[in-house]
Amino acid sequence: MNFLQELRQLDPKEIGRWPLAFRALAVGVIFIVLTGLLIWFVPVRNQMPDLERARADETELMHTFDERQRKAANFEAYRTQLKDMERSFGAMLRQLPGRTEVPSLLVDISQVGLSSGLQEKLFQPTPEVRKDFYAELPIRIRLTGSYHQFGAFVSGIAALPRIVTLHDILISMETKDLGSDRLMLDVTAKTYRYLDDAEMGVGDKSKAGAQGSPGRPGGPG
Repeated sequence: MNFLQELRQLDPKEIGRWPLAFRALAVGVIFIVLTGLLIWFVPVRNQMPDLERARADETELMHTFDERQRKAANFEAYRTQLKDMERSFGAMLRQLPGRTEVPSLLVDISQVGLSSGLQEKLFQPTPEVRKDFYAELPIRIRLTGSYHQFGAFVSGIAALPRIVTLHDILISMETKDLGSDRLMLDVTAKTYRYLDDAEMGVGDKSKAGAQGSPGRPGGPG
């Protein structure tokens, strides 16, 4: 009788009567199964959260890798785009007058109003306001004339080679005479000039000094 025939004749209800070899084999199988279950439920099950976190990290890293790979593939295109932006910025910067060009620009703005047939009632430059790399020069202007002359004035300002913007526009009747078509335009024109390196350096130093210097203590009361 071979091994398989003996195995088929074994009665599961009478394990105690099995031959010694089969009883030892059954005990070994049970031991292996119990050991496997113990390994699964104790260390492996406790490490499942770490495994899930590792899988999430792997997904995030793969996404980061793909994104950086796309950026690396488009690096030359980004470099070309940056050069185009620098050229555009340089062209816009050249539209800002320097300090020595501001007086002539103010004359140009005034001449636009006069050439449009308007009468100048007020032309008052106010203190400039410094920004990051440029200064803003507001000019309060009051002109009188017709509506079409105001349109010619606005068109003339837009045609200037330098950047000039109009703000706080207010149009009203010059007089209360119902038969008069004379209007009054109050507007704030803003032109801009770039700050040279010396001015930007002074501005940075003054900001640093204001932040770093302690307040001067007051005298005794």
